[in-house]
This record gives sequence, structure tokens and C-alpha cells, in this order.
Amino acid sequence: NTDGSITSSVRANPSAGFSVVTYQSNGTRGASIGHGLNAAPSWVVVKNRDNSYDWMVGHDGLGGWSNFIRLNTNGAKGSAVTIFANTAPTSSVFYVGEDNTVNAGSSVQNYLALCWSEVSGYSKFGSYTGNGSSDGPFVFTGMRPKWLLIKNSSAAENWYIIDTSRDEHNVSGTQLKPNTSDAEDSFSLLDILSNGFKIKNSNASYNTSGSTYIYACFAEHPFKTARAR
Repeated sequence: NTDGSITSSVRANPSAGFSVVTYQSNGTRGASIGHGLNAAPSWVVVKNRDNSYDWMVGHDGLGGWSNFIRLNTNGAKGSAVTIFANTAPTSSVFYVGEDNTVNAGSSVQNYLALCWSEVSGYSKFGSYTGNGSSDGPFVFTGMRPKWLLIKNSSAAENWYIIDTSRDEHNVSGTQLKPNTSDAEDSFSLLDILSNGFKIKNSNASYNTSGSTYIYACFAEHPFKTARAR
């Protein structure tokens, strides 16, 4: 793929809104990399394949692409133009800065990027604001989520994965933390509904008043065929 200033190798499925991208660094802030989705990604994850650096995440719910968060830690979001170059992805490319985690300049290094764009009725990437109540926010996704990833981007809280394979009935709460090696645990967290999810806990990981939470979800019955729950 030669759409960007750095030539990339891309395996893309635009109809599913997902591509796997590999590229080599050039150490230039604002370097652009083709992703092959024909739609702007809402969620990008980048990993340096040659060194033990963090997994760097850009997400529409972080309040701009000057911001980033790390998939392998519980840290809150940070801000630096050296990660995603303070530039939102386009329908053809995403952008990186000159940080070693995304685009080293001291030597040529190899990178993996995972890119997702929203597909109506199949995937949704966004954010919600906590209210600190057991009657928490309802988040509209336009479909019934099968798999849901949530992170408090305002504070040091774990990432959480909830799905309807392990929790077949509401209230859902069997969770895994992808930034830790912990075994799964469970407590009442949220209802997974035909058109979104409803928070039912005031736990800081899901619903601190005023905190921003980013999420990613994929449909149980894709393309607007979800059944009520």
C-alpha cells in the first residue's frame, strides 16, 4: 500500500472494517501509513515488533488524536504529538509521530498496526461519561453487542472485556482484564441490550461520576438483525 509517506503491507477487509498493517519506521513526525479500509479508522493499535515498548492506542473517544492510551497498562490517557501526530486518520491513511513506540528514528524498526473503522450494525467505537450511580448511563450502539471492551480513560483503571458467550443472561459481569494476567472474575456490571448496553454499577472501572470511558464492541447478530433481550 503506497497511500502514505511510508509504504505499508496491508491485509484488509473493508466490509468488516478491519485491517492488519505492517510498516517500517522513518522517524518523521506526521508520517502517514495506508490502512486499506476506505473509511477512517476510529480505533488504531500500534506495536513495535523489535522492542519491548507499550501497545499504543488511538481512539475517537479519547477526545482527539493528540491523545493516546496504552493497551498493556491500566494508565489514564496521555497527550503527545509524538504518538499519533495530533492528526485524525483519513479514509486512506493514519498518522504517527516520531516516538519509538510508533515510528523510531534512530534505526529502522518494524511495526504492527491494527485498524478498525465503524460498520453500521456490526461495530461501534465511542465513549460515555460516568454518573457514579447504580442507575448508570445507557450507551446506544445500534446493535446487540457480542463482545465489549471498556476502559476508564480518565484514571488508572484496568481494561475490561465482557461478552455474551460467558454471560448468556443479564446482569452481565464475567470479565477479563487484557492488561493483566488475572483469571476472570465476576460481579454485576451491566445489561447487554438489543441496541446497546446499560451500566448498573458505580464501580470506578465502569462508572465514576464525570470520568470518560472509551469502548469498542462488535455485534452478536451483525447487520441489524439483533433480537431483543
